[in-house]
Amino acid sequence: MNNIIQLAVRTLILATFAIPIVSNASQGEEFVPQWAKKVVWYQIFPERFRNGDTNNDPAMKDILGADPQEPPKQWQVHPWGSDWYKLQAYEKANGEPELWKHLLRRRYGGDLQGVIDKLDYLKALGISAIYLNPVFDAPSLHKYDGASYHHVDPTFGPDPAGDRKLMATEDPLDPSTWVWTSADELALNLIDEAHKRDIRILFDGVFNHMGINSFAFQHLRQHQQASPYKDWFIVESFRDDKTGSKFKYSGWFGVDSLPEFREDENGLVKGPRDYVFAATERWMNPKGKGIEHGIDGWRLDVAFEVHHNFWKAWRSHVKSINPEAYLTAEIVDVPENVKPYFQGDEFDGEMNYNFAFTAAEFFFNPPDMNISVSALDRKLADLRELYPKGVAYVVQNLFGSHDSNRIGSHIVNRGIGNFRDWGNYFSRSQVTNNPGYVVRKPNEHEIQLQKLFAIFQMTYVGAPMIYYGDEVGMWGANDPDTRKPMIWPDIEYDDEVYLPDGSKRSPDQVSVNTDLLRHYRNLIHIRNQNPALQLGDFQSVLIDDKRRLYGYHRVHQNNQVLVILNKGSQTNTISAEILGDSTWLDVLNCQKDNFDQRRGKIVIPAHDGLILVRQ
Repeated sequence: MNNIIQLAVRTLILATFAIPIVSNASQGEEFVPQWAKKVVWYQIFPERFRNGDTNNDPAMKDILGADPQEPPKQWQVHPWGSDWYKLQAYEKANGEPELWKHLLRRRYGGDLQGVIDKLDYLKALGISAIYLNPVFDAPSLHKYDGASYHHVDPTFGPDPAGDRKLMATEDPLDPSTWVWTSADELALNLIDEAHKRDIRILFDGVFNHMGINSFAFQHLRQHQQASPYKDWFIVESFRDDKTGSKFKYSGWFGVDSLPEFREDENGLVKGPRDYVFAATERWMNPKGKGIEHGIDGWRLDVAFEVHHNFWKAWRSHVKSINPEAYLTAEIVDVPENVKPYFQGDEFDGEMNYNFAFTAAEFFFNPPDMNISVSALDRKLADLRELYPKGVAYVVQNLFGSHDSNRIGSHIVNRGIGNFRDWGNYFSRSQVTNNPGYVVRKPNEHEIQLQKLFAIFQMTYVGAPMIYYGDEVGMWGANDPDTRKPMIWPDIEYDDEVYLPDGSKRSPDQVSVNTDLLRHYRNLIHIRNQNPALQLGDFQSVLIDDKRRLYGYHRVHQNNQVLVILNKGSQTNTISAEILGDSTWLDVLNCQKDNFDQRRGKIVIPAHDGLILVRQ
């Protein structure tokens, strides 16, 4: 069907509204929590978000056990506002040429008090749900090398030394002996303060492996076969001085610092399984005070690395505690391999990387790698139809994350590869693996492309998720550069003038992009004020491959929203007939005048869009 006929047919449907648009989510039973359809997510990397308490800043002893394994000669908390690639005096004193070692050793002092202090910022932004990267005790900056799952990292709380003493009094195998440290109490305070502001909280569950600092692995390493944790991990051989046998075990993806849990046909074997179940209940119903004081769900790290049978049993456990808990999984895979996890007996949603891949191919890829409007529409439809009813509305529609380069830098470096080619692209988007990666600040045109994507992200089916700092224009390559400290207006930042190799370049000013922040705040407000964008059916109404125009209609009860995106490089116009007999308000540009057929035509600037609400 050519574009003109397609537009005419869809315009007729939109104008008459005589035939209701039926979505998959509107029929039959759903297993997803309904609140998860209405939220806007914000992902926080705790160590890099805000230092709310300088008295708990980590010391050198707190980073031992994290990669790189060799201890530094000198170390200190890194200055928050320093140039990212500039080595400080203490780093130079270590005499190591490998940049990655310096970047992984850095700690900036971010903590839970910093998150609490900025809850009002998030509320004003319009955020209604937070996903926290791991907060549990661990020596690394990322904390995916957990030392325990039942304690928050002491350096995230007010009394690290006191917390360590308390933790030493308990038996990790006996939950009845587990204490509540000051860091644990601060986490409960964070949950309560977030709930007071109608903000939900997710914790990150890393149930495939632990770190070498974990209580279980430390005891196993010391006592070998005599340890009660001898069956927890994948041990290839125990230490035996008589035979010369050495202690060998399997680390996740071959990483020695991440010993992997052992599994059988039911997933995790009994030891780690029981421990994970107990830690799960601890954070969902803390002290038995009620689920209103617990977290609202979990994000599950490398969920594809754990057997389906474990997730089925664990979901039942979670839902028995809180039937409205939301479970989302990290599964970076092709859609057909993702689908089995979302059949009502494992997860509710996922970190929707396939959404990000598709968006990159349309909004950001260079001409020789991009897809047409028609292809975008087909790919989006395929993803919506991939899941059982309701799931498409609760997946976390992200672009940037802690495991990808930031959206701004992705746009600057568009063309280095296709985001969907995850394995290769991951490496190409790291400066340590790609010396040609461009580390400069995005320019005005590139920021406009981010704005266009944000319009789509906030108006499409699924729950949008912002990676901390994207809303203020942060930039950075993939891990670890995607984990720079957050930009705040009350902190003075050095210009970025250093390149990864230590040479200098033209300076980039580091500051809040207030215009971009206003754009995000406006978009989130629009989504929050229009149920059609949270719950509404979806119907594409304009597909123009030649001019790269894409329009779609969202409707829920009496609320109707029309979105028109212009990915073209020039201003385009379309007939106002697409508006039917209705009058529409331009909410994106906050114009006082309305849109209706009397306009004759609708003008959409290049790389921009319109959000029209039916009056």
